[in-house]
Amino acid sequence: MKHILFISYDGMTDPLGQSQIIPYLIGLTKYGYCFTILSCEKPERYSLFKNEIENLLKPFPIKWVPLLYHKNPPVFSSAYDTIMMIRKAKELHAKEKFDMVHTRPGTPALIGLWMKKNLGIKFLNDIRDFFAESRIDSGSWNKTNFIYKSVYRFFKQKENEAVEKCDGIVCLTEAAKKIISSWPQYKNEIPLEVIPCSVDTNLFDPAEIDFAEKLKFKTELNIKDEDCIISYLGSIGSWYLTNELMLFFKIISDKIPATKFLFISPDKHETIINAAKKVDLHENKIMIQKAKRNEVPVLLSFSKFSVFFIKPCFSKLASSPTKHGEIMAMGIPAITNRGVGDVADIVEKYKSGIVVKNFSKAQFESVAMQIADGISFDKNSIRNAAFEYYNLENSVEKYSKIYKEVLEK
Repeated sequence: MKHILFISYDGMTDPLGQSQIIPYLIGLTKYGYCFTILSCEKPERYSLFKNEIENLLKPFPIKWVPLLYHKNPPVFSSAYDTIMMIRKAKELHAKEKFDMVHTRPGTPALIGLWMKKNLGIKFLNDIRDFFAESRIDSGSWNKTNFIYKSVYRFFKQKENEAVEKCDGIVCLTEAAKKIISSWPQYKNEIPLEVIPCSVDTNLFDPAEIDFAEKLKFKTELNIKDEDCIISYLGSIGSWYLTNELMLFFKIISDKIPATKFLFISPDKHETIINAAKKVDLHENKIMIQKAKRNEVPVLLSFSKFSVFFIKPCFSKLASSPTKHGEIMAMGIPAITNRGVGDVADIVEKYKSGIVVKNFSKAQFESVAMQIADGISFDKNSIRNAAFEYYNLENSVEKYSKIYKEVLEK
């Protein structure tokens, strides 16, 4: 059985760890792989969900080695975490003799590159993000600041080196594959596989909704039968264009008075209310609900549409929003924008929603009019498209394929 070290700066107790890491690794154990996960865990989430994650992994040949994540001071805390992860990875390899290291972008890729160069381990470079560019695009790193400019240059250099020296590459979108293939440091003999963020179609299944649980949420949120629910799933801020989203919601609310907006969001609830106030969208139109992963499908099931607007920029061409597959698996049409990975192409190909041309008031009014006029979509067709494009089993099979290619090189 081949033993893989999987390194993530995102925690397994984070939503991403539970939706986009653990399901893949559990699936890959069926292909004869065992894993050690090295991750950085946020203290508050770790204390809440540690036992849950341990119980989830217990039936499988997956060890979990959590380190604590440090947020402050910026840059120096990340450097400290990187040093701790390298030390731990080196220590684990001395005991386990890993056959391959599989890393997510940023700090984990630095460690994977270090292990490739210093320990001779096969290195799968999972480019799920153009990391350095994404930090500039998001505003996290300001290139006019000397420190952040230096950090940006360092990561760009290491990202280029990782592409050159790795044994295989995974990316999330066809758009990213085209870009990576054009880079001079990319060698044609390096396997390059597109594997979009997948969805667990068993969990996100409208036929499996617990109606008692749905009735509970309906009562708690005061949802009426006549309400037209438009949802937003996920975090607020950064890439997610909250102000544009609220303007859109205000225009729809004015056009369709029975509309209410359900935010299934873990944090920044004050930000949501304040953004609504800025556009004079009354607070009674907004519903906000935190949700455990297994509660998300129930909450989504209230939706007539689900909306997400993401900043269109270079780094986002590499993105495959997890929420898109989850929305589609529930048979819900999405309203979204261009310039984010392959999202617009998928929506148009599968007739699974509406793509806005821009964020202008005129464009929003045009979409609101389509909704008011009763534009409809085939829920079964949308769910079938999720099976075709975002299905977890297909993604696991693609990972097993590139694992085999890398390990047999």
